[in-house]
Amino acid sequence: MRSSFFGNLDQGQFPGHFALQNPKMLRVQLNGEVLARQGSMVAFQGQMDFDYEGSGGVGRFLKKMVTGEGAPLMRVRGQGALFVANNADDVHLFYLENEAITVNGTSLLAFDPQLTWDIQRLQGAGIATGGLFNTTIHGTGWVAVTAHGAPVLLDTSHAPTFADSQSAVCWSAGLRVGVNRTLKAGALIGRGSGEAAQLAFQGQGFVLVQASEGPIIPQTGG
Repeated sequence: MRSSFFGNLDQGQFPGHFALQNPKMLRVQLNGEVLARQGSMVAFQGQMDFDYEGSGGVGRFLKKMVTGEGAPLMRVRGQGALFVANNADDVHLFYLENEAITVNGTSLLAFDPQLTWDIQRLQGAGIATGGLFNTTIHGTGWVAVTAHGAPVLLDTSHAPTFADSQSAVCWSAGLRVGVNRTLKAGALIGRGSGEAAQLAFQGQGFVLVQASEGPIIPQTGG
């Protein structure tokens, strides 16, 4: 897997149709198709068509219907320069080489159409953790993700690693992922989840964690 986080991404050695226009905007030099987050187009030059991308299978459709999880996607066809962004979040690129990566649906921005994807269920996660389902992408090609604020890349092989379910941007698909619940019922760890639970990662790989736990959840008055 190639990424600037690993110091091994020389874009001159790989297909050049995915590039950062600036830290918060992705430029896709389109000559065919790309899958992108719905509503992420901020500009384009050339001729392009935009279509809603369905779940692509009964299993994925049912998961999306039941959970509401998974990234809302559009398929863009045409020729020209496509510019995509999401809430001015920072954009980061990964190039998969017959590999897989799991992405939090809220952080998925765009990926090559030849990559396969599916919605995976995280065993043992309650609805309130926000991490019940995520999107796993496999194959060879580009994946663009977004992070709110400068993220940190954690090597999960060094020590047991934990992250708020809304702070984890993406991680190695081969990791064992579970849920860690704090023993103190009154503990407030991570305002995003609303409960004292975190995602727990084990194995050889990485997890990318953003400097945010998602939007503040308003407190209801009593």
